[in-house]
Amino acid sequence: MRVTTENPKLNPRALIVRLGAMGDVLHALPAVAMLRRSLPEAQIGWVVERRWRELLCAPDTELAGSRGIGRPLVDEVHLVDTRAWRKHPFAPETRREFLAVRRAMQAREYDGALDLQGSIKSAVVAKLSGAPAIFGFREPRERLARILYDSLVDHRALHVIEQNVDVVQTWLEEIGLSRATSTLQPGAALLPRDRASEARIDASLRSLGLANLPLAILTPGAGWPAKQWSSRRYGKLASRLAERGLRSIINYGPGEEILAQQAAAASNGAAVPVFSSLSELMALARRARLFVGGDTGPMHLAALLGVKTVALFGPTDPARNGPYWAGTTVLRDAASVTSYSHKRTSDAGLDNLSVERVLDEIDLLLD
Repeated sequence: MRVTTENPKLNPRALIVRLGAMGDVLHALPAVAMLRRSLPEAQIGWVVERRWRELLCAPDTELAGSRGIGRPLVDEVHLVDTRAWRKHPFAPETRREFLAVRRAMQAREYDGALDLQGSIKSAVVAKLSGAPAIFGFREPRERLARILYDSLVDHRALHVIEQNVDVVQTWLEEIGLSRATSTLQPGAALLPRDRASEARIDASLRSLGLANLPLAILTPGAGWPAKQWSSRRYGKLASRLAERGLRSIINYGPGEEILAQQAAAASNGAAVPVFSSLSELMALARRARLFVGGDTGPMHLAALLGVKTVALFGPTDPARNGPYWAGTTVLRDAASVTSYSHKRTSDAGLDNLSVERVLDEIDLLLD
């Protein structure tokens, strides 16, 4: 480890490697926040896919420098675009971007790279950082990744958030510090705030006649079809929530327009579809009283921000990657069987979840 004239234990440099996806980046934030509380003066960098930049750094904020509301947790964000690089591996632009990221990481002289993703891709990125010690799971998602690790972490926890904590704790011990004892905490302070996005959302809510009204966010989209509850049931749910004084927004992202339109049409005017960027979604969630959605990034975002959340789970295991925080509840029917196959197009358990059953959980949660 690099030694300075100051106390070397108080200002180490750590590189977090969690490239994506949205929910996985959000699951890594609490462990990194715990690291920040344990070592307030540590220099923390994070390598992430360009499309998820706004989860760490607001659009109008520099990628490196003093921390603030636009980049509250890390000192520098290193952006990669592995999807574009794979499509055009020999393009001059790919080479320029790749070399620029590698130079930037190596220039920071990180003491350790913490791979919280466990893929071959993320392990290679960690190795390219030049950090003298790379930490990763003994049983990573892709087994070949551990060939590149210097320190293997045995995680005992089931939930992904706690598994990430195990890696951070192991690194703290490696540099001579005791394990962090602070509890994991959710909250808006972990996520950036973008003033322009906040203003746009406020203007949008005023134009829709929803300003200052109790709001529910419903998200019919998910990573693959088997994780999606019926969009028409979301519409019927919005209609029933309107009877309880909650106005619903159908949140959707790229490629989810049809799902949002179907939900809105089934709501009989009780819901309106709203497309938003990541920063705008954060602003919208901060103004919501309730969130309902499947195992998807927006659901984990709402839960992290402290929004009352009902998560509808089908083929994925909520014990491993469900909402972690108080004020959340999971609905999963016994007919659901754990499978992470993206090829599945439906889930019997999700099909069994009725609007009435979801409403019962909402009433209990809001009480």
